[in-house]
Amino acid sequence: MNINNVKRSQKRFESSYQSNLGIQSYGKDNLYPQRMYDLIRSSANGGTCLERFQTFIEGNGLNNTDFSEYECNRQGQTVDDIYHLIAQDMALFHGFALHVNYNMMCEIVELHHVPFMQCRLEEESVDGKVVHILIHPDWSGKKTRKGKKIEVSKSNLKKIFTFNPRKEVVMAQIVASGGIENYRGQILWFSMDGKWDYPVPIYDKVVTALSTDEGLDNVKYRNTRNNFLTAGMLVHKKGQTLGIDPETGKQLEKKDESDVSESLNVFQGDENACAIMDVTVESDEDEPKFVRFQATNFDGSFKSTEESVTSRIYAAFGQEPWYRIRFGSLGFSSDILSDAYEYYNSYVSKERRAISRALKRVFDYWYELANPTNDYEVQPLVYVSNKETK
Repeated sequence: MNINNVKRSQKRFESSYQSNLGIQSYGKDNLYPQRMYDLIRSSANGGTCLERFQTFIEGNGLNNTDFSEYECNRQGQTVDDIYHLIAQDMALFHGFALHVNYNMMCEIVELHHVPFMQCRLEEESVDGKVVHILIHPDWSGKKTRKGKKIEVSKSNLKKIFTFNPRKEVVMAQIVASGGIENYRGQILWFSMDGKWDYPVPIYDKVVTALSTDEGLDNVKYRNTRNNFLTAGMLVHKKGQTLGIDPETGKQLEKKDESDVSESLNVFQGDENACAIMDVTVESDEDEPKFVRFQATNFDGSFKSTEESVTSRIYAAFGQEPWYRIRFGSLGFSSDILSDAYEYYNSYVSKERRAISRALKRVFDYWYELANPTNDYEVQPLVYVSNKETK
């Protein structure tokens, strides 16, 4: 069988031009990053792997601690604060966005992080360039301000020039904007998939497994919280009288036992486990009897599925060593963990290198010498055992 006879798979990512907004849509409905964010956060294993991925991208921070503590905007944020936010977006989306402001000398004087989910690319020009990045606080249109939804319309979009720090370009943009007071600066937009291509996260290949992982957690939850966990059922003959109330001396009224189903929720879930259901019957049994129940446990039915799904999620993040450590096939020792750290530091080196280059591009045009060492490298994480600490 050749490729022409193989069943065609669905496209994992589609982009089109939205003329009403003047943007390239990020996914079929322009909400691809938002949907991926919700999916990864709903998966226990996916969320765990993502956090580890981000932690290793961030490492121990920048080598130059003086530079990392340098304040880079009027809000008092340091380079390290910005770097932390970049690492988050890089792990989540394989891309990030930075906003820079200029002075009249066409030098960069401020640096801010822009949430990557808020950014969209303008349509490419004839020569294949993207001139503007368009920003909206919530592309789903659900966010509100002063009680009103922020509609996704051109009037609510911020249109900012893409990053080009050449002085003649910056000056031309300032003039075109009507002066420095109207100039919105530039956006350094970065994608691991290409200069003007929307990035696809590394966990996109396991979206089915991530959704399955969420479903397995739901089954476990309902199995524990909503399963029928009664110890048994006490069946006895319907009595003619319920006795005398010791306080009033009057005969007790009969209970309405016509519908047992109305109280079935009393016997469901972990908080009501081992309860006994009381059932009264009309027929003349000689003696009451106790009928034992056996609850159905669904965990075993999904065991192989859970193992397969977990394995695929860890593999998508390149975290096979942690998967094997977690399930005991490698054991648990300082040497094994040290090797796992060394392996994963090399795995995320590409993302770290991209962040370092982006920071260098910005601070090469900074208004003062913020990083005299010109060192933008990231310190890798190192496993420190208790023995070494002592």
